[in-house]
Amino acid sequence: MMLRLDEIVARFGGEIVGAGDTVISRIGTLEGAGPGELAFLANPKYRHQLATTRASAVIMAPPEVAGPAAAILTPQPYLYYARVAQWLNPPPLVVAGIHPSAVVEGEVSAKASIGPQVWIGAGARIADDVVIGANCSIGAGVEIGVGTRLAANVTIYSGVILGARCLVHSAAVIGADGFGFAREAEGAWVKIPQVGRVLVGDDVEIGAGTTIDRGALGDTVIGDGVKLDNQIQVGHNVHIGAHTAMAGCVGIAGSAVIGARCTVGGGAVILGHLSIADDVNVAAGTLVAKSIGKAGTYSGAVPFLEHGDWRRNFSRLRHLDAMADKIRALEQRLAALEKKS
Repeated sequence: MMLRLDEIVARFGGEIVGAGDTVISRIGTLEGAGPGELAFLANPKYRHQLATTRASAVIMAPPEVAGPAAAILTPQPYLYYARVAQWLNPPPLVVAGIHPSAVVEGEVSAKASIGPQVWIGAGARIADDVVIGANCSIGAGVEIGVGTRLAANVTIYSGVILGARCLVHSAAVIGADGFGFAREAEGAWVKIPQVGRVLVGDDVEIGAGTTIDRGALGDTVIGDGVKLDNQIQVGHNVHIGAHTAMAGCVGIAGSAVIGARCTVGGGAVILGHLSIADDVNVAAGTLVAKSIGKAGTYSGAVPFLEHGDWRRNFSRLRHLDAMADKIRALEQRLAALEKKS
């Protein structure tokens, strides 16, 4: 696709500096872009690259900075870049039809695309413009909304409902049993049937290898616009509010309730039965061990150290109780001495 800067601004707004008839065909980085490419400056630490970029134009925040021959000025250059990138890289058109090797027991729209070796269970309903990639397994009673796309090798268990315009990447598993067991006196585990569902809203993206467990009795709920990175574990009966985003390898234990517009950094862990307010940002690697009732940024990772220093410091942690007792005793002696004086 070839676009002129004035066409882009007509669609998304902003201010052109330089030649509006500058033609671009793709997005690139400031450092790597060449002629015909549109770069963007979102992080000030890369500002020095404006002097040497070979891009035909740059998206940047005002005021104008000397550099390329043309620019688009906008208050949010990263967001603007995302919109232009979507326009230049639209998803492949849906080629409607059902591959001969697919097994379809449910109801599939004539406008949907069903790939090789797909299984669609009884009572499932697949809406218009849905794309289901090769080797996907769609359980009985599943509902998939308009325009949702499943990459190859996705597994959707029975009763799951996916909203419209979702994107689910390969090896994601939605609706597997939650981790629910009761323990007998002698230690054996008795499985608790997981009879709830997973309800996924509209415009949700679910990363490769991510797993979302079905509810035990109620439902696991993923709100509209939620973005989940790769290899995330969402436990049974978890609720995630609209437009919350989570980076890779986050783990969420059962029955946690996470608010809207939150962000959770990679490798963070959220314990079960906790509640997190709207607009909370959890830093990467943080262990959330109690509920968070107020918007803000929270972190709890211990900084890494050279191994020898870590061992020496950890050896002191073992004696914290004894040290606290000694400090209390010293405080009492000091208070007694002050009274005598």
